[in-house]
Amino acid sequence: MARALVIGGGPAGLMAAEELARAGLQVSMTEQMPTMGRKLLMAGKSGLNMTKAEPREAFDAAYGARPEALRAALEAFGPERVQDWARGLGQAVFTGSTGRVFPEAMKASPLLRAWLARLAAAGVVLRTRWRFAGWDGAAALFDTPEGRQAEAADVTVLALGGASWARLGSDGAWAALMPGHVAPFRPANMGFGVAWSDHMRAHFGAPVKPVALIAGTRRVRGECVVSTRGLEGGGIYAVSAELRDGAALALDLLPDLDEADVARRLQAPRGKASLSNHLRKALKLDPVRLALLHEFARPLPGEAAALAARIKALPVPLTGPHTLDEAISTAGGLRFEALDDALMLRDRPGTFAAGEMLDWEAPTGGYLLTACLATGAHAGRGAAAWATARG
Repeated sequence: MARALVIGGGPAGLMAAEELARAGLQVSMTEQMPTMGRKLLMAGKSGLNMTKAEPREAFDAAYGARPEALRAALEAFGPERVQDWARGLGQAVFTGSTGRVFPEAMKASPLLRAWLARLAAAGVVLRTRWRFAGWDGAAALFDTPEGRQAEAADVTVLALGGASWARLGSDGAWAALMPGHVAPFRPANMGFGVAWSDHMRAHFGAPVKPVALIAGTRRVRGECVVSTRGLEGGGIYAVSAELRDGAALALDLLPDLDEADVARRLQAPRGKASLSNHLRKALKLDPVRLALLHEFARPLPGEAAALAARIKALPVPLTGPHTLDEAISTAGGLRFEALDDALMLRDRPGTFAAGEMLDWEAPTGGYLLTACLATGAHAGRGAAAWATARG
């Protein structure tokens, strides 16, 4: 029986192990942390968003220019397959109003327990506190509580993660073992700093909605949160790549009205009402959006047309992205040019790679987990086929 080694116990590694075991290989799996799936569990604390149910064209667009291997992986294991996989683990799913798909239990822990039990029943051997340390010829090296260990296998799948949330095991240290093949890590799906004035303190923690975020030519309807350090949340994450790469941020504080409608409402007589009260009554602006308008449009334009233009595209100066380790995910990683279409390393036959360690990025909303599962399945199938072809 051919032997397979999977290094990394996140969703991509677990999926690769499942594919390899299904193909009849003897599978060992290592994880440097004390338990498997720690980042998955953290992601599920506020509800595990597994995938996104939406027209396929919109789903594919979330990944930008996709290398062929990523395209093939997502074609074979897309949103419908993710939902079927969860149901197969006894986890009923539901789709929210925005198309985001969650397990009915919401948390990741029931799904992960069922998954690990299924892998154990398939004979997958799980080893924790084994940190990958490179290779010695054909053998993979690990630093373990029992000292340096070497593990040889017919095929290997690397699922070593990105470089965010180091406390959960994704520290990107593996990149030093593959010089010349790794694009520099950059934060993705992260918040941005804003130098707030004191009057914004009363609004820390407040959601900004409804709002549209404009970053260069990109416009996204969503919401964000005013934090002590700046802006965070799904809306800002959706445009974080553009902002990180130099685009300016503007907020449309009234995304359901066009600029002419806003100007017309502002022209209504206000009598003795202050401008703030007039804005609140005429436009139904809540306190946090009013505060943002005062923060970045002082002195407020007196002419209705000028004020309407500012409300529809309020410039927000940013001080920069939050740090790499604070990011939900990372861009950069193992370049697809170093891999063939089955995700095998070109200069190390029999070794495949999957998950966040690959050089791709996508917004939150189910896209991240779907691609991790999809590339894990793709690498696992590729590794199984490679081993089978060699007897």
